[in-house]
Amino acid sequence: MADELEWEPVRALARRVREGERLTLTAEVREMLERTAPEVGIGKADAAAALATAEKAEALLLECARRIKEGSDRIVDALYRAKRHRKAGDFDSARQEMREVLAIEVVPLYREIAEGQLEDMAEEP
Repeated sequence: MADELEWEPVRALARRVREGERLTLTAEVREMLERTAPEVGIGKADAAAALATAEKAEALLLECARRIKEGSDRIVDALYRAKRHRKAGDFDSARQEMREVLAIEVVPLYREIAEGQLEDMAEEP
């Protein structure tokens, strides 16, 4: 999945919008948001409804960017803490870090990473 994701254009456009640029709902922007929404855990129906107006599309764009950023921060932080726990031999705490991510994370890529970490630790004490 990660090989297919192109989130930099989403982040760049969201940054410009936050800085005051008005979103122009071009075919390219519409396609980017339609593609990105399910990648960040937003249903296709919700995305389609959000693309009805430029104002709603802007909210969708900002929500996609927020989920990308917050999810990335969350998984990176949890991976770092889990690694420290594993090095200390505390696999229960390492697994708990990933469970806590899974309890709140909606972005499929970040969920897959956490699930993979749990699978990798399945044989550990």
